[in-house]
Amino acid sequence: MSRADYFIRLFPRSDVRDAAGEQVRQKALRHHGIETGKVACGKLYGVRAFVQADDIIRFAQLGLADPITHDCAIFEGQRRLDRSNDEGFAPGFGSFILVGKRPGVTDDEGLTAQVSFSDILGVGGPEDEQWLYVSELVLLERLLGPQELALLAEEALGNPLINHFEWGHLPGYPHYYPRLEAGTPEMTRVVDIFVDDQRLLTLSREMVLSLDLPEMHAIQSYYQLPETVERRRGLDLPRLPTDCELEILAQTWSEHCKHKEFNALIDFLDSDTGESFVIDSLFNTYIRGATEAVQRDLERAGDHWLVKVFTDNAGVVRIDDERVFVWKVETHNTPSALDPYGGAITGIVGNNRDPLGTGRGGGRLLFNTNVLCFGPLDYDQPLLTGQLHPRRVFEGVRHGIEDGGNKSGIPTVNGSIIFDERYAGKPLVYCGTGSIMPSSYKGKNSWVKEIDAGDRIVMAGGRVGKDGIHGATFSSTEIDKNSPRTAVQIGSPITQKLMSDFLEEACSSGLVKCSTDNGAGGLSSSVGELATLSGGARVRLDRVPLKYAGLEPWEIFVSESQERMTLVVEPPKWEPLLSLATLYEVELSDIGEFTDTGFLEVNYGEIRCAYLELDFLHDGAPRKKMAAVWEKPTAEEPSADAVVERSHADETGFTHALVELVGSSNICSRESVIRQYDHEVKGKTIVKPLMGRTGKAPQDAAVMRLSHDGWRGIAISNGICPKYSDLDAYEMSAGAFDEAVRQIISVGGRLPAPGEGGNNFWTVNDNFCVPDSAYHPQSNPDGKYKLAQLVRMCQALFDMSTFFSIPMTSGKDSMKNDFRADGRKISVPPTILYSMVASVDDVRKVVTSDFKVDGDLVYLLGRTRDELGGSEFYRLRGHLGANVPVVDRDNARAVYLAMMRAHSSQLLQSSHDLSDGGLAVALAECCFGRDCGVQVKLPPGELSPQAWLFSESHSRFVVSVRPDHRLAFEAASAGHSLMIGRVTSQCHLEIAVGDDTLVSAPTAALMRAWDGGLE
Repeated sequence: MSRADYFIRLFPRSDVRDAAGEQVRQKALRHHGIETGKVACGKLYGVRAFVQADDIIRFAQLGLADPITHDCAIFEGQRRLDRSNDEGFAPGFGSFILVGKRPGVTDDEGLTAQVSFSDILGVGGPEDEQWLYVSELVLLERLLGPQELALLAEEALGNPLINHFEWGHLPGYPHYYPRLEAGTPEMTRVVDIFVDDQRLLTLSREMVLSLDLPEMHAIQSYYQLPETVERRRGLDLPRLPTDCELEILAQTWSEHCKHKEFNALIDFLDSDTGESFVIDSLFNTYIRGATEAVQRDLERAGDHWLVKVFTDNAGVVRIDDERVFVWKVETHNTPSALDPYGGAITGIVGNNRDPLGTGRGGGRLLFNTNVLCFGPLDYDQPLLTGQLHPRRVFEGVRHGIEDGGNKSGIPTVNGSIIFDERYAGKPLVYCGTGSIMPSSYKGKNSWVKEIDAGDRIVMAGGRVGKDGIHGATFSSTEIDKNSPRTAVQIGSPITQKLMSDFLEEACSSGLVKCSTDNGAGGLSSSVGELATLSGGARVRLDRVPLKYAGLEPWEIFVSESQERMTLVVEPPKWEPLLSLATLYEVELSDIGEFTDTGFLEVNYGEIRCAYLELDFLHDGAPRKKMAAVWEKPTAEEPSADAVVERSHADETGFTHALVELVGSSNICSRESVIRQYDHEVKGKTIVKPLMGRTGKAPQDAAVMRLSHDGWRGIAISNGICPKYSDLDAYEMSAGAFDEAVRQIISVGGRLPAPGEGGNNFWTVNDNFCVPDSAYHPQSNPDGKYKLAQLVRMCQALFDMSTFFSIPMTSGKDSMKNDFRADGRKISVPPTILYSMVASVDDVRKVVTSDFKVDGDLVYLLGRTRDELGGSEFYRLRGHLGANVPVVDRDNARAVYLAMMRAHSSQLLQSSHDLSDGGLAVALAECCFGRDCGVQVKLPPGELSPQAWLFSESHSRFVVSVRPDHRLAFEAASAGHSLMIGRVTSQCHLEIAVGDDTLVSAPTAALMRAWDGGLE
């Protein structure tokens, strides 16, 4: 039997709502101004297999089409098999667009359908290749021109890097198979770097090396050293560097990988006080320094739960004698600005591989988090060349996170979304992943990496293509209209799910000595870093499986194509590992061996592409020297009349202000996003993003059970408040830290207490995202101030971490978050995210934010101050203010200890932390979980009405307590609580100060505003 070409076309029936089609129509009009008319979104399945026509019809009917919801048409070539003609199918449409996968791009849906085909029929195509492919087929009512169709295809429906497009007018339909074609021959070139400075900079820019002149000089000098010249002559290598060597150096020295600004020497001047000093590495001084101080205190007290920090892909803490917890958060900002869907899906699956490749590897992935910063959805500024509208970025990122997490079977349990015009040029996309790993594999500590000369270098997972080339170097610079989409990797969550399942078993069986992910820099990064443990490596690029022919050696080595891990395997374990991989349908390739030569050697066949000394590769980059100058911004508080709008219906103006606040973009419900993510898969999520009887009440921290056979769990929180950086970057950073801590305290977590025992662990990822902080008199004249902001952010981290004994265990910095085009630059505000996980002794005792029972007493814990600077209340009225919220650490700890006493005695019915919008917003949110209201009366004279209602002072909670627990709670809260009201059944929120009613609004009205904020 010969192969035949079959096609199955699947569309929603005309009487079934086509939600995907409606979204395409809205997207086309909103982002491109194209009216498509009605849109239908369907699938085209192409099958090239050794089967009969009856087999195809049977598969379509049993494996694909739902007779209730689908119209199905089946073809052999152009001949329809299931009906005599095609008339009447999808009537009234004038144009079509087909979006398929380019040759070599992973087609998850096609591979899944192929497995189903074989399961149903027991026949198919060759086992070692793909023979069933899936494309998207979009029908448009209007007869659009080729330019409009091309624009929609490439900008709204796919990415030219990964997708094949066809478009045209009906009734003609496309039939498409990816067909691999021979590429250009592989070759290695030499690059002349013995040139003048201008040519060196041009070379760095044209090759996307992102290296500055001192770094290019360092490379130039290395190749002029007599020992380098003699060594290369003896190995028959050219005196000039190869393109592969330059690319490896650029990747390794990139800001993304080397963190050059965090390790720079910084001359710091505080203009306000006249104080000046030199900082020898922000990272070592403040971040590593804080964690080392905390670790010393813990170990002196006999606590040893802090296991591994900063030296691997993720941080590791001890759960108990049998398990460790692994935690990592990273950003994917630049790729998400260019290709929001591709950047986000790669961000989440890429971050999954960090815990998966920590230590020996194979940790079981437990959850994902996502914190996202966008420009306003109603952004009305003219778009710069190459800039995408924030709503388009928002929609693409949301979709990418959905596909990356949901298709991997990992719950997305916690996150945040922030809007600010300064994120309109470059969004911030933070992705976090936690996992659980056995404490040991075959008697060896699981978090340790060990490599000896002779161990094999094994690549596992996906194949290598051109996607993601220059990802590391490109993300180390600002983006502009010329930024290449090839820097965006392509994510395949199904491929990665197979690999993670395989790796979990392979590591537990002792078949893998250690592992790491192929993230930024691909094999160049993973092999180059692992080689430092053995003292060298020798790589054979001709053994690396490719998505398609034609990649040059340097492209193979630095490509960041996804779903790949580098495994270290002892030679006797190669065969059993290969057998296990075959069982899990994971591709393995032995691509070389580790050595102890002191060099990274890269070969393609008989060609030596690179031969680099490890010492120079990892320590040869010249150290940056930078200057930072701090000067406190000048700011003024607006008058009360300037911020309160009064009307006859609302004499105080505060009811209207509260309705406006709960419906504002930075406070309103995220349900439309949350419901797209699976936050309950694995069955361990206890506190979900939205809860209460209505399923509407926003929660502070997520809570997860660690296993199904015990009640121990973890709380997961995120602290981020970039708006305060306009007033003081120190207080912004301290406030973000405090926010993450108080969210965990709110649900029932406990602060670390050195010496208490019990492995009450906390683990924190700090993620800095800042604009270009390097001073330049023309292109970045305020660079010294921006760097001073970064310094103050780090100082706050140190102070908060050491005060609360909460260690940083991992993290990341993302510099150059700027977009430049058409003579303008859009820079993000200095932003830091603290992502925290803390142990919870018993998940059955945690508390949610929603009010529970009518008549419960409502208390405010913590100190409210006149701190409206940077608040959402001021922002909606066009003011910044001056009184930035300040973290009073001593008071905060006292309040948190009071909350811990109340939790331990189970005195709380509900608990909600105060943040954006202050007390009034928090009270409203507590009512959203059930049909109830609250009556609140605040003491007069202490604060202005707007401060009482909307101040965003830190370290505060609203809690509800049963009346019969009143005395016990007030004793436990030890003077840090103020009873302010009661939960009522009237479904009305009322807040008074003294005898003056300031807010009076039906809960339903507030809920309507809350629900409609992101529309």
